[in-house]
Amino acid sequence: MNQLIPLSFHNKISLTIKREDLLHPHISGNKYRKLKYNIAEAINQGSSTLLTFGGAYSNHIAAAAAAGKKYGLNIIGIIRGDELQDKAMHNPTLKFAADCGMKLHFISREAYREKHTPEFIAHLQREFGEFYLLPEGGTNALAIKGCEEILRGEDSAFTHICCAVGTGGTVSGIIKSAGGGQQVLGFPVLKNEALLDDITKFAGQGNWKLVNNYHFGGYGKVTEELVAFMNSFYEKTGIPLDPVYTAKMVFGVIDMAGKGCFPENSRILMIHTGGLQGIEGMNRELKRKKLSLIKI
Repeated sequence: MNQLIPLSFHNKISLTIKREDLLHPHISGNKYRKLKYNIAEAINQGSSTLLTFGGAYSNHIAAAAAAGKKYGLNIIGIIRGDELQDKAMHNPTLKFAADCGMKLHFISREAYREKHTPEFIAHLQREFGEFYLLPEGGTNALAIKGCEEILRGEDSAFTHICCAVGTGGTVSGIIKSAGGGQQVLGFPVLKNEALLDDITKFAGQGNWKLVNNYHFGGYGKVTEELVAFMNSFYEKTGIPLDPVYTAKMVFGVIDMAGKGCFPENSRILMIHTGGLQGIEGMNRELKRKKLSLIKI
């Protein structure tokens, strides 16, 4: 069950965080939403095998593996980076996925860039047989349908809805379900000039925009400033944030609020999209670089 947690602030602005990360211990946040109707469709089609894509610390890979175990489906994970194969069991995300029964298949980063092409999909079908295809990040029309359910009736009182943006599926669902008087702000966590077009394709025009100032260098990249913010936020609220997605959005919202970017009496809802499983892997990287670790 998710929760609405009010946070104190100033400038006559209220901040609330919606803890979608609490939906399920392993299929959490937006991944739960994205997988819900895709799993149902796969079962409806009589498919016993799902195939999907992701990187070394992918939340989607971990969630898809857990969902496959839960629903008795075979899951194949096409993993970016063939150099990871020999050390996969030392990677907490990939080990979890394998323990859930996911069959990991490692390919080069060059080959991974071809994952959307019909030729590459046909190659996978020849190698693995028939499967239900889930795109990287899980974003497709059924995923967006699931993400439309993030907002509920009690959320209609908020003036602004904020969430992190990766592939654009989650924010597209939120845009489609937001009320006419609500503004949706998406905080991209990576440098992707095509995001605006991708979201428009799914959600159309409307009262939404992307805030591109808080990606902290790109996807999966963090700074000491961001880690310090996460640790301070956790100490003050007891709410852990993931370093790839939600932390960047929450940092951005609080920074904007402090700079007076929101009108007085704004009621801001921030969506916690989960992904806490990635903290262990990120801390390994931070430790290797002799930087401060994320507290949890």
